[in-house]
Amino acid sequence: MSDAHSSPIRIHNSGTNLAKQALAEQEKSNWPMPEGTILAGAGRRGGALVIDMTLLLAILAIATRGRIFNAWNIRLIPSFDVHYWIAMVLILCVSTWLYFRATGIVFSRSLGQRMFSIAIVAEDGSEMTSDMWDRRSLGKLLFLIPLFNLYHAAYEIQRIRQRHTHQSNLDRRVGSIVVISNSLPPALRRHLR
Repeated sequence: MSDAHSSPIRIHNSGTNLAKQALAEQEKSNWPMPEGTILAGAGRRGGALVIDMTLLLAILAIATRGRIFNAWNIRLIPSFDVHYWIAMVLILCVSTWLYFRATGIVFSRSLGQRMFSIAIVAEDGSEMTSDMWDRRSLGKLLFLIPLFNLYHAAYEIQRIRQRHTHQSNLDRRVGSIVVISNSLPPALRRHLR
């Protein structure tokens, strides 16, 4: 038997084992996050989204005396009250976009994310820009479409779990990551409220 194949963990003749190769690949990565930062998992992120949507719908239900739920009443579309349906859909979409944008700019996270001690930052750990919050808030509108929102949520959870960066497709488009807020270095935490 040859000496080149005597070790079961060698993968080629250079003498590199799997652990050394994995470490080398990590070092080659251009991941700009500070060391020690902990990425938020799908469970925390999903819980925060449920809280955010529940809070937002509760406020809108009180403000519109329950009429906001007509945004999902498709029987209004072919009727003479289609303008009423359009108004409720616009109120729902604009309110959702404003909620995620305003809480993002003020707190660097939504209220639900704040409850779960997670924060949204740029991929390098810096504070997100206003344009990034606009795009991220716009992406949240997909969660308002009945039935599609379940598929979209499952798809995004799968992406979060598959990627080593725990980024959803929305995160990748925007250039953001979701982290446990206390794991950020103090210098990068200053903008969090």
